[in-house]
Amino acid sequence: MGTPERERSKSDPQLLLLQALETCWENYRSELKNCRSEFTEDAVHDLRVATRRILALSQLLNSISPHPRLKKMARAFKDQLDEFDDLRDTQVILGELSTILQELPQLDDFEQHLRSHEEQMFKDLHKELKQRDTSEIADWIRKTRDALEEETPTNLKALILDAMDDAFLDVRQRLGWVDVARSATIHRVRVAFKAFRYMVEIVHPLLKDFPPATIKQMNEYQTLMGNIQDAEVFAGTLADFAAHAPFADQDAVQHYYEKRRSEAISTFVKAMDQLHTFWRPAPDRPFPWD
Repeated sequence: MGTPERERSKSDPQLLLLQALETCWENYRSELKNCRSEFTEDAVHDLRVATRRILALSQLLNSISPHPRLKKMARAFKDQLDEFDDLRDTQVILGELSTILQELPQLDDFEQHLRSHEEQMFKDLHKELKQRDTSEIADWIRKTRDALEEETPTNLKALILDAMDDAFLDVRQRLGWVDVARSATIHRVRVAFKAFRYMVEIVHPLLKDFPPATIKQMNEYQTLMGNIQDAEVFAGTLADFAAHAPFADQDAVQHYYEKRRSEAISTFVKAMDQLHTFWRPAPDRPFPWD
């Protein structure tokens, strides 16, 4: 059973946003501290998730009440996420290689190359995190909290829902532009959907009869697009490596991963329309669960 304050946040959008800001900021600081102390794959993953959540909140707040401070805050967190992209991709590939090296020993040199690359990235990123100064972001957080407490509009819930409608419209438009022959079009859906999904996690207590299972379903939907991206990154990275260090059965291995990418795209295409079960199609239409 929730605390009285948490229960009240279900009907108080101001309190909901204040709680979200406090929680996201504290989680980010905690995960950053953990990463500085012990820079492991799990710690990096947790920091990335915490960063995505506070980035989504920054974007939501800026949609509700645009302010240069919020744009700067969102850009800072987005830049921090981008710093980990190469490491994340490398770790995904290494995880895949760990399950197939016995069957494809010719990829051993590829794995050793990635291990060396991962080790260097670990050193560089760990050093950067230890030196990262968050004082300016902390100041932006404080000012944002003060603004929420002092200048909250009376129609805040309506503004929140308007921002969510706009975010969902962006995802729907990108989905409409998907060309299965160009996986980059699916990746653009994934980027927008990921932000939307984290926003839903923040605001769903305001939604009457919101089905709890929807959060899990949204994560699974996002994973379908992530599988495409992972397969493409693997195939592309392997092709780049093979161009400088050819290995046995290169074409067969490359073909196998290109086939997996095609299968991942086909799986997503079959589930594409599930998107419409996650939010209302327009402000004057009911939610799917109503």
